Amino acid sequence: MKKRGISVFLTACLCMGLLSGCKTGENIEVSKQDLNIPDDKYRTFYEVFVYSFYDGNGDGVGDLKGLTEKLDYINDGDASTDTDLGCNGIWLMPIMPSPTYHKYDVTDFYAIDAEYGTMEDFEAFMAACKERDVHVIIDFVLNHTSSSHPWFVEACEYLKGLGDKEPSVQECPYYGYYNFTKEGGAGYSRLEGTEWYYEAQFWSGMPDLNVGNEAVRGEIEDIVDFWLAKGIDGFRLDAAKEYYSGTVDANIDFLSWFNSMVKEKKEDAYIVAEVWTDMDTYAQYYGSGIDSVFDFDFADSSGIIASVVKGSKPASGFGKALQTLDEKFSGYNPDYIDAPFYTNHDLGRSAGYYSGKDSERQTKIAGAMNLMMNGCCFLYYGEELGMKGAGRDENKRAPMYWSKDSQKEGMCDGPIDMEMVKMKYDSLEEQREDKWSIYNYYKEAIRLRNVYPEIARGKVSYIEGASDDNICVIKKVYESSEVLLVMNVSKDERKADLSGVTVNGKEIDGADSLEGLLLTGTEQIKMNGEEVTLPPYAVALFH
Repeated sequence: MKKRGISVFLTACLCMGLLSGCKTGENIEVSKQDLNIPDDKYRTFYEVFVYSFYDGNGDGVGDLKGLTEKLDYINDGDASTDTDLGCNGIWLMPIMPSPTYHKYDVTDFYAIDAEYGTMEDFEAFMAACKERDVHVIIDFVLNHTSSSHPWFVEACEYLKGLGDKEPSVQECPYYGYYNFTKEGGAGYSRLEGTEWYYEAQFWSGMPDLNVGNEAVRGEIEDIVDFWLAKGIDGFRLDAAKEYYSGTVDANIDFLSWFNSMVKEKKEDAYIVAEVWTDMDTYAQYYGSGIDSVFDFDFADSSGIIASVVKGSKPASGFGKALQTLDEKFSGYNPDYIDAPFYTNHDLGRSAGYYSGKDSERQTKIAGAMNLMMNGCCFLYYGEELGMKGAGRDENKRAPMYWSKDSQKEGMCDGPIDMEMVKMKYDSLEEQREDKWSIYNYYKEAIRLRNVYPEIARGKVSYIEGASDDNICVIKKVYESSEVLLVMNVSKDERKADLSGVTVNGKEIDGADSLEGLLLTGTEQIKMNGEEVTLPPYAVALFH
């Protein structure tokens, strides 16, 4: 664990109620503090769609060489610099061979898709991540394969040549790898030229695996062995509620098996599952023992974060929800690690959630609210630039906005069926030079998260007496150390009365305990004893 510095760029002078010691319009420089990142599973993950990230060989498609070339953008491995984002985990969307651009229908679980490079490229990428202490998890698609996978192809050929005989797994083991039936029904596709149907909950090109089959589980274990030997740190499990569609208990039983199997091989492996449903349901999946389940209630344009920022929910909706989720999740697994995210590859990008003169401020604070949540926080590539993309899935996976010049070296073409996506904010080239950009705001928010382990790991208390419809006050306690987060989620300056609120045993008194500040505009914070006046869409951290 790296030791935290004792103070930030901050003096406790007050003059006419304005916080002085900070130059007008500047964030408190948390970058001057030492990082304090415990050696545990809690990480800030950056979700990468390799196809659209950075092109390392000039063919218009992102690849592993390009990603490795841009690792310093995500994390340069040097705690003394402030030129990287500070994310210390990477989630790679599928990288295995597939006939589709998104690669969620795998044809070979033991290789790298040729568009992305070679296994040697992956090994070089992993070595570079290890040098930076960046943990890597890969998307593991267990619910289905591609209809072009050799297992499925052989099973289909067997059934087509079967005639009137009954099928036998002794004759064709791969017949038992999938869910074949002559009855069909919802979620099933017909095997052309036969009376057989096969389960394919997403589409006919993605036949569902029979994960209850012992031979399939043996294959899964072999695949896990292969990728753990390559040095990965864990798995993101796609479509975990569809292993046994409509049957929560069976899905949990399978995840229990998977979790135990993986942890016997690598005790500190990190497992996070996609269970796209309501919180009451996905909370139950923590009973499987897996580390994390994605926290969908906070995500998307209609989720808790966006609803609070847009004013359709009060600020209390955020604070109370943080307490509620802890009560729910810990009831199933006291060692749970929440997995908050705001957007991902299946959701419209957040810059499109807001309009009007405050939209940039709203985009910023919504990102901060996600990053101030407990657990392993996930950031979708390009959100830190305020990228846009909505409608068809291809639009949500547009090329990383390194430059406004689409012909510049490393720029990707994006998915073939992507529509024209007009960006709302500048590219990285411009935002890097603008201290008030969304990019630099995200960097400060991530830095706060890396300086204060309480943010990701602390026991949450919503301070209702100090909160109201516009102000949310949250305390987090981790290893006897406390931080207090005060958020103004409105478009106007707001006052918070912190009378009687303590942090680390002391009452708030002026700027003495103020150690972090995320501002979305040039207005300053004001303090008068226990009263703090926050500018629009601002976050203050007391310690």
